[in-house]
Amino acid sequence: MTELSRIHPALALAGRLRRGERALGGWFCLPEPGFAEALAHQPLDAVVLDVQHGLLDAASIVPTIAAVTRAGKPALVRLPVGDFAMAARALDVGAVGAIAPMIDTAAEARAFVAQVKYPPTGRRSWGAGTAMSLFGVETPTDYLHGANEATLALAMIETREAVEAIDEILAVEGLDGVFIGPNDLSIALTDGARIDVLDRQVDAALDRIAAAARKAGKIAGIFGGAAAYARAFRAKGFAFVTLGLDGMYVAAGVAAMRSEMGEPVDESGPARGY
Repeated sequence: MTELSRIHPALALAGRLRRGERALGGWFCLPEPGFAEALAHQPLDAVVLDVQHGLLDAASIVPTIAAVTRAGKPALVRLPVGDFAMAARALDVGAVGAIAPMIDTAAEARAFVAQVKYPPTGRRSWGAGTAMSLFGVETPTDYLHGANEATLALAMIETREAVEAIDEILAVEGLDGVFIGPNDLSIALTDGARIDVLDRQVDAALDRIAAAARKAGKIAGIFGGAAAYARAFRAKGFAFVTLGLDGMYVAAGVAAMRSEMGEPVDESGPARGY
């Protein structure tokens, strides 16, 4: 059997993260494959496609995943809440990981894993022809026997209930790790009072989650957003951190070019966060 990571570089991300290496991801919300491919050519390790809050859907992720993969980078998909069927669909068309939002319990994590891992770990249905073609995998057996290791199932931790259940969630067989949504977590932990990813309650929860992931030997990821936040989260031990998102990349590029021209730059505008 040929190891999938040797067949295509996008299939190496999971192994890298499991070995404790760090990865920096981009965040993409638009059904624009060309823009996604341009982003994938930047010095990033992966691109996350946001179906939950972005404008992507089940149809538009297909060419967008292909565009990112053509650039040699892995694409992950952040699902709509509870749509575990889309997780399997995303992997079938070439995503290397699925990020499931609002996972509060071990039972929900097991239901997620069941859809994205092949037996004996889960019950993912066979239909990976598009992924095989995209990656250049020649035999179904190679993909079948390698996919569980080469693809990622990441549960989003975004509520008080999830933080309390973090050890049980991380103990779910086949779950590769967790991915934090710090904006929703801050809303939950402040009982809807504010969005503040640096709130002391959020800070304590992030330390708890990162420590639990290390203890379980699993991956800890987080939506970084602005560079200052991403830097702070990386310092806390989160191995997979995303930086910014498509609108922020455009704004930062225009601001940098205006500054280079000597034109005034208005930096007071709000930064969107997902």
